[in-house]
Amino acid sequence: MPHQPAPNLLSWASEIDEGTITQAARTARLPVVAGHVALMPDAHVGIGATVGSVIPTENAIIPAAVGVDIGCGMVATETTLTAADLPDTLAALMPMVEHRIPAGVGKGHSDPSIDSALSDLGLPHTALDAGQERKVSQQFGTLGSGNHFVEVCLDERDRVWTVLHSGSRGIGNQLAQLHITGAKKLMKQQDATLEDPDLAYLVQNTPEFTAYVEDMLWAQRYAMASRARMDRVLVAALFTVVGKGERVRTINCHHNFTQRETHYGKSLWITRKGAIKADTGDEGVIPGSMGTRSYIVRGRGNPESYNSCSHGAGRRMSRTKAKRALTAASLAEAMRGRTWNADRADALVDEHPEAYKPIDQVMADQRDLVEVRHTLHQIFNYKG
Repeated sequence: MPHQPAPNLLSWASEIDEGTITQAARTARLPVVAGHVALMPDAHVGIGATVGSVIPTENAIIPAAVGVDIGCGMVATETTLTAADLPDTLAALMPMVEHRIPAGVGKGHSDPSIDSALSDLGLPHTALDAGQERKVSQQFGTLGSGNHFVEVCLDERDRVWTVLHSGSRGIGNQLAQLHITGAKKLMKQQDATLEDPDLAYLVQNTPEFTAYVEDMLWAQRYAMASRARMDRVLVAALFTVVGKGERVRTINCHHNFTQRETHYGKSLWITRKGAIKADTGDEGVIPGSMGTRSYIVRGRGNPESYNSCSHGAGRRMSRTKAKRALTAASLAEAMRGRTWNADRADALVDEHPEAYKPIDQVMADQRDLVEVRHTLHQIFNYKG
């Protein structure tokens, strides 16, 4: 159940620091916020707006609240395979995934079939230069870096799932930065006072607002289609390694986005920064950290959360702090029994499970937001 740590804030987090509450309270005091800001159980400090927050605004959008990875989210596919169908090791899958789903900062690939997939997405409002157009094509269907990942998991029935986390890549970042900078300039020109410049907002029915919405919606389409492509590639590779298999169903959902919704009798822009839509019956994917569990959930449609839930475990250590406090050896111990990028353990310490909140506590905190349908345990992890 939620508690109120500050005026105009409702929080579902049993573990939350003062810095996160202070940051979220700044957002809640904005004149365009129409109602309380909802903090999910995984809430932690972000740039401008809090990661793990749901922000209702009336006739305005805060570009930095959507963030620079517009449309970032999860895709999970249930298969007909069971644990008994799998080989003793999935080591053969790793080089296939590494080749077919490039990962890392700026990484891309060249595939002529991508152009036909992109043609269905239309174009963003902002005209792209030649370099950006190449980036759109080359990075479509690529994983990215940071906490983006590919997993193969077993659920409580020993059914095999694939899980993947990615967003709108470099082009989404560039479009977001363009509009965040533009919003800051506009507010400075208007002599508007903000507690944090990153909370600059664009007002509806202005050219700048219209341009941002069109670019944002395009980036969301790009992210979802890119995840769908990687999902197809991943599942096909898994079936090749196993020698059989069929899809049962796929869940593809955003957790960095905004859209128009009606809440408390008002038509509002609901921005979910590190949160997924969990209206009654909505299916979602909530990943834990490396070495822990992920969850397939069904929304309960809780109005106090604006029909939302957490997007993951949520960081309890910054990447810098994790690299100082944690070790590659302890990460290897946490990943024992799984196929993973063990040769890159030193580079992955900032993704150590101890750098995140306990996912089981996060799920317990949001029992009134979602119903757990399946609990997934990793057996294969490929990290960006």
